[in-house]
Amino acid sequence: MNTLISQLSAQEYQDLKDAFAIITVYIAGADGTIDEDEISWASKVTEIRSYKSSDDLLDFYNEVHAEFDNKLNHYIANYNGTAAVRNAAIETTLTALNPILAKLDPKVGAHLYKGFLSFAEHVAKSTGGLLGFFSIGPEEKALLGLKMITPIVAENAEEEE
Repeated sequence: MNTLISQLSAQEYQDLKDAFAIITVYIAGADGTIDEDEISWASKVTEIRSYKSSDDLLDFYNEVHAEFDNKLNHYIANYNGTAAVRNAAIETTLTALNPILAKLDPKVGAHLYKGFLSFAEHVAKSTGGLLGFFSIGPEEKALLGLKMITPIVAENAEEEE
């Protein structure tokens, strides 16, 4: 059973799932355009996590993947305007995750936080570069740390890919 469901309201749980689509728009759109390769790779990463993730988040990632494409299309349509305008709105949305993450068991919160960071990096690396070098552009690199989300560190929290 998904232990996150019992720790959060339905809306809080949905906000955490939606964060992956929102992070995709944030990172992929950093340079002003969201490429099909970025969308495709982000979806593939959610699929991989639906069967390869920490045990405490496996059910959660299954749900993220099941909803991802529809959610991503929704957020691409709703976060419009210039990259600066879009990013400001997204940063406000992602900041709202902090009180939700604080409610979680620290180990689960740490796994999820690391998952957000590594997901952002996967999206950033999905396009660009020459032979894999310099594949993260300066606009994307500036956003990778997801500085609006408070880091969560827990002892014995396994690395999330």
